[in-house]
Amino acid sequence: MDQPAQSRACAGERAAREGAGPQDAAPAGGGPPASAHGDTPRFERLAAAGAAQGAAHVIEELGLWQRPAGERARLLLNMVSTADGRATLGGRSGPISADADRALFHELRGAVDAVLVGAGTVRAERYGRIIPDPARRALRRSRGLSEEPLACIVSGRMALDGEIPLLAAPSARVVVLTASAASLPGPAAHVEYVRAARDGALDLPTALAELHQRFGVRLMLCEGGPHLACQLLADGLVDELFLTLSPKLAGGAGHRGTRSEGPGRSGSQDAQALRILAGEELQPPVELELLGVLRSGASLFLRYRVPARERQRHPIG
Repeated sequence: MDQPAQSRACAGERAAREGAGPQDAAPAGGGPPASAHGDTPRFERLAAAGAAQGAAHVIEELGLWQRPAGERARLLLNMVSTADGRATLGGRSGPISADADRALFHELRGAVDAVLVGAGTVRAERYGRIIPDPARRALRRSRGLSEEPLACIVSGRMALDGEIPLLAAPSARVVVLTASAASLPGPAAHVEYVRAARDGALDLPTALAELHQRFGVRLMLCEGGPHLACQLLADGLVDELFLTLSPKLAGGAGHRGTRSEGPGRSGSQDAQALRILAGEELQPPVELELLGVLRSGASLFLRYRVPARERQRHPIG
């Protein structure tokens, strides 16, 4: 028996041992296996449609400058991950990002009314002005928006250093969302507070509703971190996920922050090895609908919708 024939025979014997019918074995011509089941998953290739576009054109096509009326602010979640699921390297997301991701990041910021971020991310990433580029600020003015989105920081302990560039900028407009009655000690930025408590913790649905009613926020962008992202999903507050998949493999101890005993590994670094979601497991998991895929180099940019039925399963309030 020649080698190809012998291989096909072995495959047939293996299929028989595993209980597969004749229709499941590879056809004699060496093509893909057939199936008698009508519900077999189907796959399609995502072919490029038209010429490549810049980040500004992508945001324009998404219609994010539009502000449809609604009873609540629409919330977009923007996260970046390595191919093996890491959301941070050395405690920061910056090393995962690349030029294309940063371009989309800034264009998303430019189109929204508010940027929502956890205090831990503000500290780790040393947040500065939300729109540092004068040209982008001028574009926002021409679209009838404020020069910069409202910077909204979610903080439980109010442990925010006044030397963080965002808080040290006199022109910055900051809203702190907290369950605490405390205030920040003398930041240079203009800071206001949304205080909403439920069972001793921040009531996110109530806080976001106040941002909508009191500050006119209709489109909001959340930039993490992973604990805040998970809580927003649990509360049914996320409408869309923008996920950048970076072509990097990082390894590490994983999202639980267990210490690695291997040489050259820092326990504090492993404790920062987060995924894009951290905290309690979502029960049930949130099902997403794929809206689009973009590619730049080896990076993929995925856009998902959180369907209304999923937000109702993880209800607001």
